[in-house]
Amino acid sequence: MRQKISNGTILTPYRTIRNGTLVIDGSQILGIHDGPVDVPDAVDIDAQNQFVAPGFIDIHVHGGGGFDFMDGTEEAFLKIAELHARYGTTALVPTTLTAERDDLLQTLDVYERANRSNTRGATFLGIHLEGPYFALNQRGAQDPRYIRNPDPDEYEQILNHSSSIVRWSAAPELEGAIPFGQRLHQKGIIAAIAHTDALYDDVVTACENGYSLVTHLYSAMSGVTRRNAFRYAGVIESAFLLDLDVEIIGDGIHLPPPLLKLVYKIKGADRTALITDAMRAAGMPEGESTLGSLKNGLKVIVEDGVAKLPDRTSFAGSVATTNQLVRNMVKLADVSLTEAVRMASTTPARIMGIDHKKGSLAKGKDADIVLFDEHFTIGLTMIQGNIVYEK
Repeated sequence: MRQKISNGTILTPYRTIRNGTLVIDGSQILGIHDGPVDVPDAVDIDAQNQFVAPGFIDIHVHGGGGFDFMDGTEEAFLKIAELHARYGTTALVPTTLTAERDDLLQTLDVYERANRSNTRGATFLGIHLEGPYFALNQRGAQDPRYIRNPDPDEYEQILNHSSSIVRWSAAPELEGAIPFGQRLHQKGIIAAIAHTDALYDDVVTACENGYSLVTHLYSAMSGVTRRNAFRYAGVIESAFLLDLDVEIIGDGIHLPPPLLKLVYKIKGADRTALITDAMRAAGMPEGESTLGSLKNGLKVIVEDGVAKLPDRTSFAGSVATTNQLVRNMVKLADVSLTEAVRMASTTPARIMGIDHKKGSLAKGKDADIVLFDEHFTIGLTMIQGNIVYEK
């Protein structure tokens, strides 16, 4: 089936086309045109002067709509995918929390079943294991009961159990973390630096041994520290100095506007991916919620547009949606719309190694498309040519 999206402002990697037309053939983009075109037998979608952009790609998300990927049910996976599609996400990477080995193995099994039946929500790109190999001092809202050093017997069992792991976040200064990073790199899995007290030399060593991404920059990681009067650069400064990709929680709360501006100024749109890091309360009213599994997760409070630990000493994940991330970069960080969209689509696609088929509007790429207005309200979400949400 052919479709055409007309009467919109199309955002391509190269330019903005006002009153352009985007033609879709089946699941792929057939062409992009400067003005109206006649496409016989095509279904016409009137963009009604909205922006026509590549679908957003969220490479770090835990839940939404009252569900968490650690719930251990196929329903949770599918409902989360559907919820985030309503807000412009066309592809996402389900993310775990620190947990017992058996819980991680179960989550991987459920993912593979859910992936086969996911037809109405954002496409799954593989699993992101966030932990359990973290620095206890930088645990944030991660459950300290399950934090430990990398254990080859454990991670080899997990790696052998499933081929669906696409990234794994760990603290590179831990004993055993360098061989772990080497192993992930060997397997083609993104090794990411997270929840860490590493110093600059630790990060350099990590980069030399497979680590290539910094998980939620600024959150749960070291900055400049002093030891015996000498200053040492931490992970934050290392991320700015070294050839690393970074992701940021662009909810405007985890990082206030000055830090959003700083990251953009130093790393730029091509090395910065916007993530929600959303937990189950995304898309839900504020109040009490649970981070992680309903069985043994942490009780949290959602207020002021963010999830917090009950004692309010730490954030416990965001409740953002991807359209909010793009809006915040434009409204709070003074980033152009095209660059903000790039940070939510093209850059995460490149980080995940899928930019040959997703992440931008171009001939031959997947018809993953989102329409939104000047308020960043989503009007339509299309995944591989199928409309999965329409306002």
